[in-house]
Amino acid sequence: MAPRLPRPHRFDVYVAAGGLLGGVLLAWLGLGTRSRDYPLTLFDGPWPVLVPLCVTACCELARRTAPRAALLTGTAAICADQVTQGSLATVLMFTDLVYAAVLYGPPASARRIPWITGLLTVAATLVPFAVWRVPEALLIGVVTGIVAFGPAATGWIVRDHRDAAAAAGLRAEQTALLAEMDRVQAVTAERARTARDLHDLVAGHLSAIALHSTAALSIDEPGTSKEALTVIRENSVAGLAEMRRLIGILREAGGGEQEPTAAPTLAGLPALIDSARANGLGVDLEPETEGGGPAAAGPGKVPAPVELAAYRIVQESLTNALKHARPGRVTVALVRRDGVLDVRVTSPYGDRAGPSVPGSGAGLTGMRERAALLGGTFAAGPDGSLWTVHATLPLSPPHHLSPLSTPSPPSEGASE
Repeated sequence: MAPRLPRPHRFDVYVAAGGLLGGVLLAWLGLGTRSRDYPLTLFDGPWPVLVPLCVTACCELARRTAPRAALLTGTAAICADQVTQGSLATVLMFTDLVYAAVLYGPPASARRIPWITGLLTVAATLVPFAVWRVPEALLIGVVTGIVAFGPAATGWIVRDHRDAAAAAGLRAEQTALLAEMDRVQAVTAERARTARDLHDLVAGHLSAIALHSTAALSIDEPGTSKEALTVIRENSVAGLAEMRRLIGILREAGGGEQEPTAAPTLAGLPALIDSARANGLGVDLEPETEGGGPAAAGPGKVPAPVELAAYRIVQESLTNALKHARPGRVTVALVRRDGVLDVRVTSPYGDRAGPSVPGSGAGLTGMRERAALLGGTFAAGPDGSLWTVHATLPLSPPHHLSPLSTPSPPSEGASE
């Protein structure tokens, strides 16, 4: 089965029909481009011009779909038109074929045609003048330039502008795509940060509520129940306050007028330890961290992002110890050495006899993310009879990292 020829564009059909009808009208009126006594005229009369006219009109139908073939055939037709009285319609359609071959043809043809027509124009100007030595001979080059080189140069200019516009459109699409990717990443990072902060702020209070409520239900002693309810109430109030603070921060990001809430620092570790002790957890803060230790003011002050990450890691470690650790002492140690802040929290490891709270793994994941954001390391796991959480945080974290942003989630989530 023979391949189907591409359908000509509607505008090309209009151009071909208009050129053909115009040429027929000129032939009927007897109007040609040359006189009857022109030396190259081999076919006298107005009607022989219709043959190259019809061929050129047919070439116009393929000016977009097959521009090179149309130009080659049209060149043969314009040459045949030279041995007749000539038709202005044939010449005009040929100039359009040159223009279309540059505009719609392959890039190689678009580059060559202006050079070829330019050389032909120069030759048509110099050769006749050298032979005949009359100024009128220069008109041959002028006509050749108007018919061939002019349309080719115009087509090249239009094609160059069209390619530039297409490249600009592509760059705009790529910029929009990158902007959308940045927006999605920013939204994802903000959601991860909010989830991490929500977990760090509330999980400890809710864990204490769950443990003490379980103890109050399992032990039928008024004193114990009252003590448990007191702890439950204190943690409920504290958790509600933390939730309100977080909601205030989120509203502030949306355009509220509230003053920003100060981020926790290592100077607040004693208060955090006291809160854990009030929840029934035995915690020892090693001497070198008492009174603020690494966070104390002075030339060696710990950067704020590192302080926040260390505080949250200790806070989450105490929450995990409250939920999962066996009875015993929990040790918190923060030591600054060799350009890093070393955070270590140990708690008794093993089967828990009393009530426990199930974990989801979000806590360890959040601690690992906080350390990774600052270019540090994090490890958590059993070490003999102890469960050890160990993080090293560089005191000079990368400047392009923010403690409020989030990296890509780890491929393997840890269990809390």
